[in-house]
Amino acid sequence: MEISKTNEVNQLFDFYGDLLTPKQREYIEMYYRDDYSLGEIAEYSQVSRQAVYDNIRRTEKILKHYEKILHLKKYYQLRNERGEELLRYFDTQYPTDTYLKKTLTELLLIEDSKY
Repeated sequence: MEISKTNEVNQLFDFYGDLLTPKQREYIEMYYRDDYSLGEIAEYSQVSRQAVYDNIRRTEKILKHYEKILHLKKYYQLRNERGEELLRYFDTQYPTDTYLKKTLTELLLIEDSKY
């Protein structure tokens, strides 16, 4: 399994996992977070390996569809990038303005609390 795909699915799951059914959440967590094989999930769930595979693929498509419509992950990343740029800017242009730096840092921490 590709690390980049695993990271992508895990990030999408962080944003949209609550929108999935309990079974979809369970399979995605077991497969992508806990690194269970399809066979192990199938045995645990008492279903066929093919059923697990189909559920996971369908759920991946659902997560990507949610992102395509809602853009939560994309906007989260953009806000963090811009926030980091602002922090660097403040450090060079306003190194003594502790209020602005403190406020921006707090805003970034609020954003990070999503994860």
